[in-house]
Amino acid sequence: MEFVERALQKNHDIVGVNFIMTIDQSKISTSNTPFAMIDEHSAIPSEQEILFTMHTVFRVVEIKLTAKHNRLWEVHLTITDDNDPQLSTLTNRIKEEIDGEGWDRMGKLMLKVGHFDQAEELYNELLENASTDSDRAFNYHQLGWLKHDQGKYPEAVKFYQKYLEIKRKILPEDDASLASTYGNIGAVYKKMGEYSRALEFYKKSLKIKEISLPPIHPSLATSYCSIGLVYNKMDEYSRALEFYKKSLKIKEISLPANHPSLAASYNNIGLVYKNMGEYSKAPEFYEKSLKIKEISLPTNHPGLATSYNNIGLLYENMGEYSKALPYLEKALSIKQKSLPSTHPSIKNVMHSIEEVKKKL
Repeated sequence: MEFVERALQKNHDIVGVNFIMTIDQSKISTSNTPFAMIDEHSAIPSEQEILFTMHTVFRVVEIKLTAKHNRLWEVHLTITDDNDPQLSTLTNRIKEEIDGEGWDRMGKLMLKVGHFDQAEELYNELLENASTDSDRAFNYHQLGWLKHDQGKYPEAVKFYQKYLEIKRKILPEDDASLASTYGNIGAVYKKMGEYSRALEFYKKSLKIKEISLPPIHPSLATSYCSIGLVYNKMDEYSRALEFYKKSLKIKEISLPANHPSLAASYNNIGLVYKNMGEYSKAPEFYEKSLKIKEISLPTNHPGLATSYNNIGLLYENMGEYSKALPYLEKALSIKQKSLPSTHPSIKNVMHSIEEVKKKL
């Protein structure tokens, strides 16, 4: 069975879109029919309207221009069913990531998909009706997370601190359950540019993790990396390098050799060596980062352009212009394909190429 739905008008230009929806009726449960034909009840029966239930999920099969009309698009959709393996895998993954029950779970889902206004309304309502300190603390924490994601950092700190005030009444200061909140507050202060406060909370989080977690736990690597990033922002490069290397040591043991997080660590260390003026040590780490990205990313991914650009600029600083040029040209090629033509990053790379060519 096929249905055709049309949508028109965008930016005052007439654009036609045919949504061709295919339904295999043999796969539709008689107790769970996801649509109803309502043309008999419609104000305009000739439109043959169909009402779908809110939980109906379609797979986009194909989007293409029609052969006869270059302003008319066809979007082919196929309805899924409860036994669809890809949908089941996705649903199960979401269930794993969004734990909890009832309104708690709904709020986490809203945060996950970026529906911040609805999540805030929900958590404020739950906070107002909370009957225990534990419930109040949880809602304060979730509001802190929400404000963090919204970029409203002072408000995020306020809510995280209210969470801590309640928890400290019943838990010791170094309880393992507080580590993530200390880390969250550190992350907020880092984004606010208050690096000394960020270090204070990152180190509180780290201290707890070093006591409560195995020495090669990935969460420890995250903490070491976060502290390294702050020291790098403070231009304390030797301290940054110390923590970056601690993070890398754990990642090299606990992660696959081509994991993107390893690429980030290698890049961070290369950048620190560059900032320290130790140019001869940086290429090794930049190249390791690039090798992982070349394996794990599409050929025109902006992350690859960043690596090519970093290596090119490094060789330029070292005066090795013949090595710098091909990397910069690769970076430019990707940026021109993946970014708008007016993007300042393209102009910067073009300028670097011009400067290198002058010195060849």
